[in-house]
Amino acid sequence: MRLFAALLPPPDISADLASAVGELRKLPGAEALTWTGRPGWHFTLAFYGEVAEETVPELSERLARAARRTEVFPLLVQGGGAFGQGHALWVGANGEVESMRLLADRAEAAGRRAGLTMQEHRRYRPHLTLARGRGSVDLGPYVAALDSFASRTWEVAELVLVRSHLPRSGIAGEQPRYEPVGTWALGAGA
Repeated sequence: MRLFAALLPPPDISADLASAVGELRKLPGAEALTWTGRPGWHFTLAFYGEVAEETVPELSERLARAARRTEVFPLLVQGGGAFGQGHALWVGANGEVESMRLLADRAEAAGRRAGLTMQEHRRYRPHLTLARGRGSVDLGPYVAALDSFASRTWEVAELVLVRSHLPRSGIAGEQPRYEPVGTWALGAGA
């Protein structure tokens, strides 16, 4: 199964972000982007790829430990940016981003210790993908429009292991489906 560790924004934060995305989708050229559906909004902490079912219990145990070792922290969705030459539009995070990075490092280490082959470690850059472009789409106007976006601050209190089901129908616009496999409360010691 295809798995990743993530933080999920609360429903009211997603609702506010959905309003902002609705405005972005009115900008010229928005139809050239593939927009991520609201059910797919998450901050990926560690991507594990294909994981054998028999590995999930050990990975889950290690993620539970990582969650317990990380205290609850404040976060907000704020600003935006782009990766590549028009390949991905994202919204960023602000608040206790260092705590988020620490949790991302711990989630990555959990995967390694569970025996998963992980990509080369890079400094974690918090982002929630809103849209992807094909080719070279100018995302500058979208990033500029996101400059003033800021959600309320919320307390991040759980780590989620998510399974992604990639589209298989071949129908244009079909979105991946996401299913929580496990959820662990942050804090409560080592």
